[in-house]
Amino acid sequence: MTMFTGEYFHQLDAKNRIRIPAKLRKGLGDEYYFAYGTNHTISVFTKEKMEEYLEELGATKISDLEAQKRVRMFARTCVQVEEDNQGRVVLSPELRRHAQLGKDDKELVICGVVNRIEIWNKRLYDEYVADMENNFDDIYSQLGI
Repeated sequence: MTMFTGEYFHQLDAKNRIRIPAKLRKGLGDEYYFAYGTNHTISVFTKEKMEEYLEELGATKISDLEAQKRVRMFARTCVQVEEDNQGRVVLSPELRRHAQLGKDDKELVICGVVNRIEIWNKRLYDEYVADMENNFDDIYSQLGI
């Protein structure tokens, strides 16, 4: 299993393109997916991990209307990524809106989160990390490692 770790600081270019950092990119393989993530992130999944999640979601009973909401919510946001010949990927307007990336928000943080990669608006990431750092010992003690 590929594991993703670390944080990398990048910018959206004028055409809303990004390049996944090489240290993270090599673990993604030739096909990978973007989807809406929690905390206004964009989650990046390997093809294998996405297939695993979609298979689990596909087992949801059609008659379970509440569960179907969750399936629809996640599946509708999943898109297979297409890189240009320079390894760049366009962030669609929908993904930018979810990540709260307005026209003046160009600073990004791309970080590994074990089984996926997250793309953050740097402003939101800084706020989130500041809160974690203020409670580092409490959070760390809950890891159980």
